[in-house]
Amino acid sequence: MKSIRLLPIVCAAIFAAPAGAAESASAITALETNKGPLLLHPIQHASFVMDWNGQTIYVDPVGDARLYAGLDAPDMVLLTHSHGDHLDTDTLAALDTDDAVMVMPQSVADKLDTRYGSSRLIMANGDTQDSHGLSLHAVPMYNLPETPDSRHPKGWGNGYVLTMGDKRVYISGDTEGTTEMRGLENIDLALVCMNLPYTMDVQQAADAVADFTPAVVYPYHYRGQDTERFKTLVNEAAPDVDVQLYDWYDG
Repeated sequence: MKSIRLLPIVCAAIFAAPAGAAESASAITALETNKGPLLLHPIQHASFVMDWNGQTIYVDPVGDARLYAGLDAPDMVLLTHSHGDHLDTDTLAALDTDDAVMVMPQSVADKLDTRYGSSRLIMANGDTQDSHGLSLHAVPMYNLPETPDSRHPKGWGNGYVLTMGDKRVYISGDTEGTTEMRGLENIDLALVCMNLPYTMDVQQAADAVADFTPAVVYPYHYRGQDTERFKTLVNEAAPDVDVQLYDWYDG
């Protein structure tokens, strides 16, 4: 497995690390699969890294590049949409993505212009692709009600369902409790957003999770929300769902 290589000139020019910046992210064994454990490295807010079956997957990497120091370079980068807390071109430039497939909706491809051209895998809502030993399915992520001035209109961004061996992992992106989310089946691990006014509140998120009942759920992208309340609400409605809480804003 390859170690991550930060591009020093870019890092020095752009990413002066804040005091106390983490040198690397701690790992959580989030799921056991028939092809080995899925390790989750929460980074911050909407950004995290997964290690599985010899593959390293970055999800919406943003922020100080030193937050990724000590992690393996990505084999795949999943990009959900082009808001600044999900897509930071300076962060991407500071990471070693030379061997990575860059998975994105068309809206992100438009934002990136010609960068990563040969590495792009552009997916529309509903598309399914196989890459690096796993299956990817792009799930709609959008605000309710659907309006012309929505922050996240339907079709503009992707959530993703990853089939990793015998397990299925859902990454919500920025969404509300849509029909598509509520209709998900056989999800073993879900990472679900919640914060206002951009996505949904704790009550809405808990209600949606109780509908599709993942085996395990981690709230993420939850700045300012009461995740303990989320856990209580989920377990009142769906006691078999294992709600795992992690501080994505530590430091």
